[in-house]
Parts: sequence; structure tokens; C-alpha cells
Amino acid sequence: MHPEIARELTMQRSRELQAKAQRASLARMFRRSRRGAVTPDQADEFVVPAVPDFVDGSFLTTPADDQAASQPGQVPVTRRAA
Repeated sequence: MHPEIARELTMQRSRELQAKAQRASLARMFRRSRRGAVTPDQADEFVVPAVPDFVDGSFLTTPADDQAASQPGQVPVTRRAA
């Protein structure tokens, strides 16, 4: 066989093997990404993080009904003022 023909056949075979390896790599990457994909029933598990009420990062707290009358002279409010 002529050396040029042998070289061309070797290069063609090399290109075919590289293309096959690239397709296999792409298929593996796709399967791995599908394995870790979020299913629709898992999508509802998102929890919104708490957003601070003030610039310093603190939150507005409201006292509980039993603690509202803890200071002397205060009576817990059962209705809103008109």
C-alpha cells in the first residue's frame, strides 16, 4: 500500500475515533446533568429568605399578647382604637 494512502486512512480513522469519543463524552455529561436535575415536585421546596426590616439588618418584632402587659400600667389591647 502506498504510504500516502496509509497515512490518509490512519488520519481518517483517528478523526472517526475522536468524534466518537466526543459524542460519548457529551452523552455522559448529559446523563450526569439529568441525574441531578430538579423534578417538578421538588421545585416547590424553595424557601424565601428573611428580609431584614431595618438597614442594620434587624427585624421588627411584635410582643406576644401575654408579654404586652408585662410593663406596669399597660393593659393588653383586645380591639383596635377607632
